[in-house]
Amino acid sequence: MILNKRFFEKPTLEVAKGLLGCYLVNGKTVGKIVETEAYLFDDPASHSFKGKTKRNDKMFGEAGKAYIYFNYGMYHCFNVVTNVTGKGEAVLIRALEPLEGIEIMKNMRCKEKILDLCSGPAKLVIALGISKEQNGCDLLNGKLRIEEGNEEKFEIGKGKRIGISKGKELKYRFFIKGNEFV
Repeated sequence: MILNKRFFEKPTLEVAKGLLGCYLVNGKTVGKIVETEAYLFDDPASHSFKGKTKRNDKMFGEAGKAYIYFNYGMYHCFNVVTNVTGKGEAVLIRALEPLEGIEIMKNMRCKEKILDLCSGPAKLVIALGISKEQNGCDLLNGKLRIEEGNEEKFEIGKGKRIGISKGKELKYRFFIKGNEFV
């Protein structure tokens, strides 16, 4: 599967599954995407649910761009804008399997165990050194990008999203079954 703009313009639930096994790259750090969560325009847990604001405006932009937001007044989270421009949908990257730049990730997170580096959306942003200045950047090329995976075969698990109060019954969370980094 070659990633191009059309890959990200698909329905968000499809993109959330399709991102599994792809690589999130930021400079010298690389992680395999092992867990995602989809957020649709009519989803009460989505930042776009009540319309476009200064905080979420990138979510309404072109598919294949980064949507990075500040959460709980402490952490940034990384999302991929999906579907059509103006719709307000995105996929949260929840967990990665560290592949390259592991020493950099350990230093960024002040952790030694590889399982602790990217086991959450804020943790992976810190480990890869993703910054708020990258909000809105094109994920098809550049320092921060998503690359196709190695076409390994895996089974996709599905479940409820984590850490939300609204729309928590929706099974919009996807993960690689049996992967220890989920």
